[in-house]
Amino acid sequence: MSASADEPARQAIRKPKYTRITQQELPACKPSLTPFAVISIFTIIGAAFIPIGYACLKASQQVVEASVRYDDVCLPGGSHEEQEQSLLQTNGSGSACVVTVTVPRRMSAPVFMYYELDNFYQNHRRYMTSRSDAQLRGSSVSAASLHKSCDPQATLNGSANAVIEPCGLVAWSYFNDTFQVSLNGAAVALDDSNIAWKTDINKRFPSANASHFNTVPELRGGNSISGSIKGDEHFMVWMRTAALRNFRKLWGRINTDIPAGTNVTVAIQNRYNTYRFGGKKKVVLSTANWLGGANPFLGFAYFGVGGASLAFALAFLVLTWLTPRQPGDSGQLSWNKNK
Repeated sequence: MSASADEPARQAIRKPKYTRITQQELPACKPSLTPFAVISIFTIIGAAFIPIGYACLKASQQVVEASVRYDDVCLPGGSHEEQEQSLLQTNGSGSACVVTVTVPRRMSAPVFMYYELDNFYQNHRRYMTSRSDAQLRGSSVSAASLHKSCDPQATLNGSANAVIEPCGLVAWSYFNDTFQVSLNGAAVALDDSNIAWKTDINKRFPSANASHFNTVPELRGGNSISGSIKGDEHFMVWMRTAALRNFRKLWGRINTDIPAGTNVTVAIQNRYNTYRFGGKKKVVLSTANWLGGANPFLGFAYFGVGGASLAFALAFLVLTWLTPRQPGDSGQLSWNKNK
């Protein structure tokens, strides 16, 4: 009897407080997608996207770009095995060569120079995680933490007192080819200032000198750093790992116009060993505009979405014309027909 008497009180306690949210009384928009509305939406999308795609394609075509592959011509003499051994990253060894890039159209300053690597998986999970962002920021990091985050390139020869700074596979494989540019035989200075992100320059990398970074050059996978880490912007650019296996990284800028037909001569010291994994190396010269570099995919994507939208609008228009249906006419519903 007492349990029955307490039941209303329990229900009152469990009953939620009345609000418009708990009772689902908030105003809501319930649009009715009539054939006319659907056709209008698809038509507007198509009419907006196709001009945007045209503008993107035109901007991409205005970018002037020229490139040349050099890993296949910058080879020393000897057999393939001897070539690979001579191109190991041993603190400056390698092969010197000269390649020529012919500019197809006038390039207005600044002209950006990139190096391009193909078949290099900077997006590999173990490669990407083999680094210490805390160490790169200049924070004090314990040796145990470095072993966990930078394995297998945390300390030199396993010594806890010889912590590599910066550590990890990304820093260990730092690109170490070098380039010198001449225009029609006249040397041109490459401006490599401010090629890294401002956040990298101002916040991400310390002013401390690199330590134990290239003590055993025969065991390194790339370049060394002399002096302050913050002073090497090429290293900062390299540490921004690429999302795809084929990628470009900015090397510098040519702050002078290059007329059409100019032969740009690039003297290369070929050190970075891409031969062991079947990679390719290129030198790329490119201008930029509001869209960035040459990127026709964005324009084609807008064209594709805009064209598909117009096609859907036309299809709905034809279907509406062939099988008209009045709003509120339930006689055409399948469940009503089957009765």
